[in-house]
Amino acid sequence: MDTQHAPRADEYELSIVQPSSGQQTPMTPTYSAQSSQAALQAALDDGITVQELAPMDRGRRAWTFCFSAFVLEMMIWGFCFSYGIFQDYYTTHPPFNQSSSVAIAAVGTIAIALQYCESLTFCLTFDRYPDYMNMGMWGGLALYFLSIFCSSFAKQVWQLILLQGVGFGISGGLLYVPVIKLMNEWFSERRGLAGGIIFAGGGVGGFAFPFALSALLNKLGFMRNPIFWSLSLTTLLQGLSYFPVSLYIASFTRALSSPLTATVVLSVFNSSAVVGQIVLGHLSDKFPYPWIMFVSGLGSSLVAFLLWGLASAATELYFFAVIFGALSGGFSSTWPRAASDCARGKPEYASLALASTATFKGISAVVGPVISGILLEAGKGKAIGGVFGREGYGAVEIFVGSCALATGAGSFLVAQASRRARTT
Repeated sequence: MDTQHAPRADEYELSIVQPSSGQQTPMTPTYSAQSSQAALQAALDDGITVQELAPMDRGRRAWTFCFSAFVLEMMIWGFCFSYGIFQDYYTTHPPFNQSSSVAIAAVGTIAIALQYCESLTFCLTFDRYPDYMNMGMWGGLALYFLSIFCSSFAKQVWQLILLQGVGFGISGGLLYVPVIKLMNEWFSERRGLAGGIIFAGGGVGGFAFPFALSALLNKLGFMRNPIFWSLSLTTLLQGLSYFPVSLYIASFTRALSSPLTATVVLSVFNSSAVVGQIVLGHLSDKFPYPWIMFVSGLGSSLVAFLLWGLASAATELYFFAVIFGALSGGFSSTWPRAASDCARGKPEYASLALASTATFKGISAVVGPVISGILLEAGKGKAIGGVFGREGYGAVEIFVGSCALATGAGSFLVAQASRRARTT
């Protein structure tokens, strides 16, 4: 009986060169590049999956790791070595200018000390549990961001020590230690060169950060103002409601009517924003700008739920395009007044405050349509209850209306922050 030949494991081992005399000697394998390629080709020919590791000391992936580690070193150690800028700022500006300079200095020293001292602990931990190293780096990145972000709201020195000292120090170790461990896996012959490039990041950061931090602390001090963050959050929510409508109103109209009607509705929507910007901008000169934000958010929410959500013909969409386009499109006309409020006492920085707020609108321009696209696919072309959200747009319309309603609620936060700033 014929038997089908089954490949043996030793057929894929590297070739063994025997002595020319033919005398049997203990097997001492001699490896070569040709024999390795032959074994690899034999395995591929037999349909065996072969995984090839990226080369060490060369190649795109090795040097990508080196560059990424350089940037990481710059952001961690460069930031730590530049704490003297924070020291000078904290001791000369409220609310820390009356605090002990020794306590303020402890913030930076604790961060640096933790990053040095925790290295051994993290190394042993990642050696014992290597599967958690990737998770640890992501956790360190989140902690890095939160510790710096939350420290901008600190009012007492102990809060700075906890956030910018302990929190930042721990996050730096979680990010930095894996770099040291992985460097040996990417570099062997050029390990010294790679290490020199990586460690140079700390010096580059130590050179660049003092200039950057000094400029930011002096010119962007308004970012410590609660008005700025409440305004930015409200702007983000407003953008999440506006951009999905701008993207999908034409396709929704086309599904209910015709391509020509879809074109007209989109044109009316965009032109209504022009009128809304002029009118709402003028009203913000006559009335407190948070109330204009409230009217814009609440009105946009109502028409999104009632006119767009229940639309069954082009007529409702024309009304929706006019009202939503004017109210939501004109929201940005409140920014000049709001930016001046953020830069209270330093009007020359109002333009920077406005530009910083616009960044959150840009984020919503990306996030809003992506979320709406996912919701639209989940709708599967069906209306909710047979009435709301025809053609599967129900979840999108709920998302738009809810974000617009949240915009109205956010205006109360802006008003409260503005009122507190006037009384302090």
